Amino acid sequence: MKFDDQKIRNIGISAHIDSGKTTLSERILFYTKRIHAIHDVKGKDGVGATMDSMALEKERGITIASAATYCEWKGYEINVIDTPGHVDFTIEVERSMRVLDGAILVLCSVGGVQSQSITVDQQMKRYKVPSIAFINKCDRTGANPFRVIEQLRAKLGHNAVAMQIPIGLETNLQGVVDLVAMKAVYFDGDSGENVRTEEIPAELLADAQAKREKLIDAASLFSDELTEAILEEKEIDPEMLYAAIRKGTLKREITPVFMGSAYKNKGVQPMLDGVTCLLPAPSDVENIALDMDRDEQPVVLSTDPSKPIVSLAFKLEDGQYGQLTYIRVYEGTIAKGSTIVNVRNGRKVKVGRVVRMHADQMEDVEELKAGYIGALFGIECASGDTFVSPGVNMTMTSMYVPAPVISLAIVPKDNKAQMAMAKALNRFTKEDPTFKTHVDPETNETIIEGMGELHLDIYVERMKREYSAEVTTGNPRVAYRETITQRADFNYTHRKQTGGAGQYGRIAGYIEPVTDAEFVFENQIFGGAIPTQYIPACEKGFKESMAKGPKLEFPITGVKVVIDDGAAHAVDSSDMAFQAAARGAFREAYLRAKPVVHEPIMKVVVETPTEFQGSVMGLINQRRGIIIGTQDEGLQCVVEAQVPLAEMFGYSTVLRSATQGKAQFTMEFAMYRQVPQSVAEKIALEASQKKTSVA
Repeated sequence: MKFDDQKIRNIGISAHIDSGKTTLSERILFYTKRIHAIHDVKGKDGVGATMDSMALEKERGITIASAATYCEWKGYEINVIDTPGHVDFTIEVERSMRVLDGAILVLCSVGGVQSQSITVDQQMKRYKVPSIAFINKCDRTGANPFRVIEQLRAKLGHNAVAMQIPIGLETNLQGVVDLVAMKAVYFDGDSGENVRTEEIPAELLADAQAKREKLIDAASLFSDELTEAILEEKEIDPEMLYAAIRKGTLKREITPVFMGSAYKNKGVQPMLDGVTCLLPAPSDVENIALDMDRDEQPVVLSTDPSKPIVSLAFKLEDGQYGQLTYIRVYEGTIAKGSTIVNVRNGRKVKVGRVVRMHADQMEDVEELKAGYIGALFGIECASGDTFVSPGVNMTMTSMYVPAPVISLAIVPKDNKAQMAMAKALNRFTKEDPTFKTHVDPETNETIIEGMGELHLDIYVERMKREYSAEVTTGNPRVAYRETITQRADFNYTHRKQTGGAGQYGRIAGYIEPVTDAEFVFENQIFGGAIPTQYIPACEKGFKESMAKGPKLEFPITGVKVVIDDGAAHAVDSSDMAFQAAARGAFREAYLRAKPVVHEPIMKVVVETPTEFQGSVMGLINQRRGIIIGTQDEGLQCVVEAQVPLAEMFGYSTVLRSATQGKAQFTMEFAMYRQVPQSVAEKIALEASQKKTSVA
């Protein structure tokens, strides 16, 4: 019997902060009978949402780590991953998107397409994940799902089509009209668990017919059968319509839009039907691995469980029983006792325990077939490693990891805290590729780096709670960069004569700014002025110089080095001599190339009630921000700006007090830009003070 994966769905729920992702996943678990009582995200009953299993998540009412679970709906197995909305935890969304086949983009019917919805949508595009949209919170004052559909088209470029229209809105939300079956759907019972279908109310019939025409028009592009039925004016069968919409959805050329209110238990079950009918099964998605034996040629994987294993470890977690490795199987079957190989280091591992996750609980299973998401125990690996059967040498493309933009110095209180901190850092850096740590060689401080203030805050808090590591934090530091603004020549001779063989190497050429790369090295030497075997040493010397600028000791980027002349000595030249010559040449040319300091600029989006628009814009201007645009959306006003990260510390407190706590903002890294002269002088002064204090 052939294994059929058509009944499996791997989906993620992602959206802007506070659109109701976790509430929606809580309802999905309830209706699919995975949990028997509904809990609130804010955890007023002291329990908190199932998917927010970390104590910190329950307290703050936000999702920090993506949680995986699976459930069954009408004979389909659905693996659900609930992802965070805060941009600081963007890697959680990124790695979930990497292994999912489909996604639900949750939008708030009042807020519409917000800044973070745009980021999430870009992540879906990056991994070509087909999605359906769910417009949540239709019970809120000011709800307007059709305005949100327009925004989906205008802001995200989606071909969004409504699959439903609401029956009543705001406090009067009663149910939805299903435009495919042309029936009104109501949700009865304490938790909306009883779905009742009726005829469409007379006052909504004309609107429903008009919207259905639009839906059929959009779907007809993907089905000749449907087009014929329209031309012959036949009755359109729901099956046929669903098949056409599914085709368009899988190609990412249609985004079906469902609506309702997860909190008020309305509209969730039809959306689950939409997940099973419209989103792809594992075999509907093309997954590609790179064949390492054949010069990284792309290979399309089939979801055949009898083939050799190809799987991707996409997330690590340290549970109380050791390291838990979340894994997505693309081909083959991982069973208890099978041997798998980590492609990155060639290590063979025997699989001990195989489990399927339900938030922080797990159940043992015998095997994970192709198309499934599960977890393995006690396997040493890093996030993004590929595991294969012995003899297979293929790797999955890893995920995109953004570079950290902010760093903090952390100091342990005593020796015990030092040990606990080391343990915690070791675990966190392994689990989260955007969280980095190193020891500053000059100040001997431990530096942690991450994606934003909240990101580092949460990790420091987790260190205290989970490892009882008492640490104090220094001031946040910004990841400045240095770069050059003009061409400068060098002609440097490194000569050292001591007893015995000396050192000799001469390098000549020039450096110039380059915009699209961090470092480019070009060898234009002809006739062997520098023997070929020393060229890599020259490159290494220049590359080492990029780590720290001679001016302010920030990392240097955007430099092209061209060498076109030089000289070597038959006895005294060596790799070491040419590395030293390259370092000297770089120093010589660098200060003549007019170096400048660049700072990270953040894209900041503030959503505020209109009456505070003036003070919000004033706050941004005080922080060297450039306002890019403002938009009025009903009672809310959205201000988009670019602000240097250095000026954003403590912004949330100031913003709250200026707007009576009514405004919220999101920020994400946009680009590097040159620092104004006055600020550059201040940075230089701080750098020189730091040097003298260390000395």
